[in-house]
Amino acid sequence: MRGRFSTQLLNVCIASLCKVRKFEKAEVVIVDGIRVGCLPDVVTYNTLIAAYCRFVGLDQAYLILRRMREAGIKPDVITYNSLMAGASRCHLLSYCRLLFEEMNKNGIEPDEWSYNTLMHCLFSCGCPEEAIQIFSQMTSKNITPSIVSYNTLIAGYFKSGRAVNAIMTFRRLQKFGFSPELVTYNIMLDGLVKSGKLGQARRVLQEFRESGLVPNAVIYTTVMKFCFRSKKFDHGVDVFYEMMGKGYTADVFAYCAVISALVKKGKTEDARFFAQQMFRKGAGVDLACYNALIYAHCKERNMNAALQMVNEIEECGMESDEYTYSTLVDGFCKSGDVDSAWNQLRAMEISGLGMNLVACNSLIDGLCKAGRVNHAIHVLKMMKIRDSFTYSALIHGLCKARRFRAAAAFLFNCLENGTNVLRSAQRAVLHGLRCSGFRKDAKKVRVAIWKAGFLNYKS
Repeated sequence: MRGRFSTQLLNVCIASLCKVRKFEKAEVVIVDGIRVGCLPDVVTYNTLIAAYCRFVGLDQAYLILRRMREAGIKPDVITYNSLMAGASRCHLLSYCRLLFEEMNKNGIEPDEWSYNTLMHCLFSCGCPEEAIQIFSQMTSKNITPSIVSYNTLIAGYFKSGRAVNAIMTFRRLQKFGFSPELVTYNIMLDGLVKSGKLGQARRVLQEFRESGLVPNAVIYTTVMKFCFRSKKFDHGVDVFYEMMGKGYTADVFAYCAVISALVKKGKTEDARFFAQQMFRKGAGVDLACYNALIYAHCKERNMNAALQMVNEIEECGMESDEYTYSTLVDGFCKSGDVDSAWNQLRAMEISGLGMNLVACNSLIDGLCKAGRVNHAIHVLKMMKIRDSFTYSALIHGLCKARRFRAAAAFLFNCLENGTNVLRSAQRAVLHGLRCSGFRKDAKKVRVAIWKAGFLNYKS
């Protein structure tokens, strides 16, 4: 009795030390326990494995499994479930499969959590068919799926683009007498909104209201996103205020949803108010919120305010990302200040983000509209990746500058390489060549366009 109590006390000490990430001290406690005759059991090592999987590394956790065997302690299903959970968090599908197979090979029967973990990992790693087979295998092994199993399956269906299967599973769940819980409704609402099935989301939301479940902050945030996707901006903001009135602390995701929606509606001042409120409430600082505000200022051609937001990003200890720089480049170009746009592109390159395709395309378009076609060609030569818009913008710029033969040369190159060019750009080249008296060149371009279209049709 004394030994069992001592082992329990040892396990409590190990759990406490692992919780505060004092792994070296936890190892010392195990050694000291063995020295005084207090032998660790499977719970001791399971606690250590779970902590190592989360905070140290999967390989180090697996080494503990070997130590268990050397000590004569047989791993159990919880041991392998902890290791599989660690592999799933790291999206190591092959590792997760091997652990599942090893568990079966060692005569340890996988339980519901084993199947749920493997199923989640398969969905996360883009193997939905195999995940569905695992779910079927679980039922064939007489393991009754719990609500967690169904939640994993529904979330996986949405993640793999199978919204219809998710809805059918949800309805089957209700038919079999399972009462969907808060997490289930949140998965359904989030998945339906992201899939664009707003009508279905509206019905599920109504069912949730009739279920008597008390919404949490996650549900409120999901409903807000649903309202904004449905263009019901005012109702979405009302949901946000209702959440705050219920005493929930809105996180950065809730604030970002409101701020982004207000920016899209053109209510920049309201968006700034919510951003300031977010900072005062201590919800955290998020780059996505700043980017949304920068986009709003650029849309209003208020570039000084946009640059002020960039300074605030730096003061908060964050770094601008590709979206930040691309938005600034596009904003300066639309404001007619291509030199500042060029400076922002150079700053993005110096920061190590490289030359973003969207930013380069915006600059080329801006330079062409400003009549600086040679500079646009220089930017084109610097780009490693180009797309249809890159060449279309440049060809339009060359035509605007009445350099129709140069535009035709770029168009020929695109047609030979299979790069699509906007029909408006093709028409501009043909019209310009004809009006300038280059009818033979226009005929060649027309034939090349016809051949390219014919080949694309055949392929």
